[in-house]
Amino acid sequence: MSNEKKPKNTKFNAYWVYGIAIVLFLGFNLFSGGLGGSSEASTTPSQFFKYLRDGDVKKVEIINKREALVYLTTKASNKEIHKKTQTEKLFPRGASSPNYQFEFGDVQLFQKQLEDTIQEGQLDTVLDFKSETNPWGDILSSLIPFILIIGVWIFIMRRMSGGGGPGGGGGQIFNIGKSKAKLFDEKLETKTTFEDVAGLEGAKEEIQEIVDFLKHPEKYTALGGKIPKGALLVGPPGTGKTLLAKAVAGEAKAPFFSLSGSDFVEMFVGVGASRVRDLFKQAKDKSPSIIFIDEIDAIGRARGKSNFSGSNDERENTLNQLLTEMDGFGTNTNVIVLAATNRADVLDKALMRAGRFDRQIYVDLPDIRERKEIFEVHLKPLKKSKDLDTDFLSKQTPGFSGADIANVCNEAALIAARNNKKAVEKQDFLDAVDRIIGGLEKKNKIITPSEKRAVAFHEAGHATVSWMLEHASPLVKVTIVPRGRSLGAAWYLPEERLIVRPEQMLDEMCAALGGRAAEKVIFDKISTGALSDLEKVTKQARAMVTVYGLSDKVGNLTYYDSSGENEYGFSKPYSERTAELIDKEISNIIETQYKRAIKLLEDNKDKLTELAEVLLKKEVIFKDNLEAIFGKRPFVVEEAVKTTHKKEEEE
Repeated sequence: MSNEKKPKNTKFNAYWVYGIAIVLFLGFNLFSGGLGGSSEASTTPSQFFKYLRDGDVKKVEIINKREALVYLTTKASNKEIHKKTQTEKLFPRGASSPNYQFEFGDVQLFQKQLEDTIQEGQLDTVLDFKSETNPWGDILSSLIPFILIIGVWIFIMRRMSGGGGPGGGGGQIFNIGKSKAKLFDEKLETKTTFEDVAGLEGAKEEIQEIVDFLKHPEKYTALGGKIPKGALLVGPPGTGKTLLAKAVAGEAKAPFFSLSGSDFVEMFVGVGASRVRDLFKQAKDKSPSIIFIDEIDAIGRARGKSNFSGSNDERENTLNQLLTEMDGFGTNTNVIVLAATNRADVLDKALMRAGRFDRQIYVDLPDIRERKEIFEVHLKPLKKSKDLDTDFLSKQTPGFSGADIANVCNEAALIAARNNKKAVEKQDFLDAVDRIIGGLEKKNKIITPSEKRAVAFHEAGHATVSWMLEHASPLVKVTIVPRGRSLGAAWYLPEERLIVRPEQMLDEMCAALGGRAAEKVIFDKISTGALSDLEKVTKQARAMVTVYGLSDKVGNLTYYDSSGENEYGFSKPYSERTAELIDKEISNIIETQYKRAIKLLEDNKDKLTELAEVLLKKEVIFKDNLEAIFGKRPFVVEEAVKTTHKKEEEE
């Protein structure tokens, strides 16, 4: 065997050009001054004429009509004033090198002054004219501009072509039509598995089946079935759609291409469609494979929407290409497309049909059991107290998404660290929930005693009415500590309902109006503090009348358009007479509940005042304080009695 080493292929580097240009530039500066350009001591014309009059100058050479080189006599060289010129000759020009050099202005004026001085002093000084050329400097001065231009051109070309590095071609000019998808290596890059996804049992089951399709396709094709082309993950923000896709990337032993819908969008015409073609070409080359498109609504919006110009825009071309690739001539069944969006209502119908996205997996907000599982996942890295109850935490966070719960855990850890605690406790989580819902506590906010009293009665009104009504959400706590933009707040624990009845909506509206009603009952005045309450109530009343058909006068009609086709319509779907009727119905519903709240508070005015005084004293009150004043909620007791009787009958 030969021990000769194979020569390494040295790749060209653009930085070589920059290095050569810098060396040439320095060389130009060196040669342009001559080999002895820095060996002479500098002087001034006035000092030179002084030396000349003293008879110290033997010879003067005028170089290129701009510079004078001064040669001293032997006697003058030994003078103390000129001795320094002997040590500074580092690079002498020759055997007889000049002692001084200086530059002057007009050569004719300098020559005349020099000749007059020589004649007046009858000196033997010799005047000589020379022209010096620097061929290297001339060559470099002519070449450097071209070298710089070529270097810049090579740099721009390499940048435009992606720099030759891995993954550098996606966004550059020559590779602009290439896909920007990232290919994940399941062994190195993606560690997320289905065990990291808490809750979402139904969605996980659907997704796991897709992974199983890729691992064991013969199990399904043996019976004549076909592997589905795609699955669409739909749900509110923060519910775990992208996390499920990461779990698929970690679980599936197949190439996984990930990108966002906006990665197809570019300012150049035809780029989006080209990137779609390139993406599916790569996926087919590595089939069986998975493509994940996050936020697909960026390119999947229904065609023809908000297109007032009448032209076919770039986004629609991209969508058309995606439709063709997913189910058109020559498509490959070994590529599965996963997509995620929280705006499925705006997607094109052709994209949603069977054969493209065969399955729509709805990823909903977690219920109380799923929230407990999510808490357990996010609590693992925290140093928590031993008596922390995850059931309690899941009950305190209704309507929270998985992302919200992760934020609660992180915020609780920060609060505990801020208070120098060794572990994260229950109170830290409660403070974190308050912080996320209500905002940062503002202890130094200036508020007058009269305003504070008004806020206390306002919040006490909410608490009292919600306590008295059967279907209103049970109270968790009430505070008059300013948070965010609010001066006070009441936290409730809403019942998790799948359907809502009219009496439940009316009770909630009445409780929301309890704050303004309390101001009216106690002070006989109202304020602007009920803005958020009025906004909430007005939306609920409008939904009752126009969306859910819960108004007797309007009837069983709905003006809600789930398809979104009337989003850009310029006309209302009802007449002016119906619009007046709708407005009257909304106003009647709200005013009826407002009067109901006033009646409840007038009947319990003493208890309302007692509760407000406790709130003024403590600033924060809980469910126990209400039970001490009002007693147990009556309908809760009745419900408990009914349950007991039912058990006795069964026995």
